Amino acid sequence: MRIRHFASISLMALALAGCNDALESTTQVDLSKVKNKVEEPLPSRILSEMSAKNMDRNSPIMIRIFKEEGALEIWKAKTDNRFDKIADYKICAWSGRLGPKVKQGDRQAPEGFYNLSRANLNPNSKYYLAINTGFPNRYDAVNGRNGTDLMIHGACSSSGCYSMTDEQVLQIYAFARDAFKGGQTSVQLQAFPFRMTAENMVKHRLNQNIEFWNMLKVGYDNFEVTKRPPDVNVCEKKYVFNQQTADGGGFNPAGKCPAMSTPPALTAALASYGKTYDLAYTRALKEFDGMAWYDPTEAERKAVVAKQRKGHDLAYAPTGTSLEAGRMVKVADLEGMMANKTATTLAANAAPASTPAAVAAAVKSTDVAIADPVNVPVPTPSPLAPQSQMATAFAPVEQPESIEVASKKPFWKFWSKD
Repeated sequence: MRIRHFASISLMALALAGCNDALESTTQVDLSKVKNKVEEPLPSRILSEMSAKNMDRNSPIMIRIFKEEGALEIWKAKTDNRFDKIADYKICAWSGRLGPKVKQGDRQAPEGFYNLSRANLNPNSKYYLAINTGFPNRYDAVNGRNGTDLMIHGACSSSGCYSMTDEQVLQIYAFARDAFKGGQTSVQLQAFPFRMTAENMVKHRLNQNIEFWNMLKVGYDNFEVTKRPPDVNVCEKKYVFNQQTADGGGFNPAGKCPAMSTPPALTAALASYGKTYDLAYTRALKEFDGMAWYDPTEAERKAVVAKQRKGHDLAYAPTGTSLEAGRMVKVADLEGMMANKTATTLAANAAPASTPAAVAAAVKSTDVAIADPVNVPVPTPSPLAPQSQMATAFAPVEQPESIEVASKKPFWKFWSKD
């Protein structure tokens, strides 16, 4: 059966454009003893692990996010220029459900490939420290997606951001700071709904975002094969990865893709990877025949971790993971859930907006727990704003280009013999 997808209405039209501030966070260290959070060094245990993995302290990094399990990973270049995971963190809060951010106020956290420069670091954030995700990038912009101040930040409270604890963001910020000091000009952020294994792709095959996720999976696969951040471009309003152009031409996000090809060695490696994946996908289809994953609402995720809020300010709002709150259900049952949601949405649209029935129906249709206080301080200006609007610990730099602009030395070059 095919599930119909319908647009839901949102009560968050008057919500803050960026992320809600939180007044405190849970940490395992005494942050009051941190004299300079912007220059706080990484813990000695992490530095020791870098040495063991043949990583230079200031070598390039990449950030990976997986919404479903609430994980943020730091990958770092080794001396052979391949990347290895050096740290991972449990995301304290992310809002909305699985799926990309589409418009301002939808409470969705971004999914896709983003380019972070020094200008994306905000040392003066009200969320302790923050890194702007770079949303919207060229893909988002050409597809009409919009939103502002989407961050990775501290404070454990989110309205469209990826919020960590203050202790976690202190380390994440330090990883980026050291990489920039080492000469890295752009850090790739890869934000995925889940790990794009065959099993997960089967579980989510009926989700309305599956076509978008299949596109992201190409970039995911490229990294799995090469262990290097893929070269990312946009043409015909879609992502393309590690592509060479015959005439060295550029990529127009809204225009036709140029004649392009994948390096032969990479093509062979991806083909081998794909064969293994296809076998696993077939097995998963048999295992989950007639079943699909129910993606939990933000309210359901918050309910699972409600006890974590005890003893904290109301602005502290951990959300829990989709793995904890979601479940596999029969396809017919999932279609029934969608039908009920549609009926609720239609009822809300039919009733006068000011009636209690309309408000109640709208709350139910959005499936969003409005737990954060409405009087939370507004976010600080975006790190991408002119430097005159925000003090910075770094010397002024040019505004970052989007991730789709090819670097002078594409990552796929390692496949060539020279």
